[in-house]
Amino acid sequence: MSRVYLIRHARPSASWGGDDDDPGLDAVGKAQAEAAAKALLALPESARPTRVISSPLRRCRETAAPFAAAIGATVEIDPAVGEIPTPKGLDPAERGPWLRKAFAGRWADIEGDLDYEAWRARVVAGAASHPGAAIFSHFVAINALVTALAGQPEVIAFRPDHCSISVFELADGALRLVERGPEATTQVL
Repeated sequence: MSRVYLIRHARPSASWGGDDDDPGLDAVGKAQAEAAAKALLALPESARPTRVISSPLRRCRETAAPFAAAIGATVEIDPAVGEIPTPKGLDPAERGPWLRKAFAGRWADIEGDLDYEAWRARVVAGAASHPGAAIFSHFVAINALVTALAGQPEVIAFRPDHCSISVFELADGALRLVERGPEATTQVL
């Protein structure tokens, strides 16, 4: 049995729907990333992640960097634990309203050119392929994992805060939720 930790990225310098489609962290986000690294380092050595996996997006890579540096690891990029894909042809200014509608519904009902239930299954498989890892990912991807494991059809099960650390156990290739990370006190929407 092995643990897998999913960490939501720290606060970015811009929100989705803005001019920058791949923002890095702001000053608060950088402090949050350092705090997340300290929290992971404070785990008992037998439970501490030994690998660092990140979504391809800059906010996740920058959140992962302090922990990777502390344990002398390379940040491995895995698109399977990345951000939910926007439908092709959707204007960037429409991403926010599209996400808000998706958040309020079920995986099977998300509008777009992608099978979002299959995307959710890829997130689960991606996370399960990284035993002993700290995986730096996104609000929706973490919810994809939590809702899939609980058998919930809804898109949102909880609202992980920036740098929220959720804990999973991996046994015989299957993940089980051990503990959800702290929830945001403010709305993502």
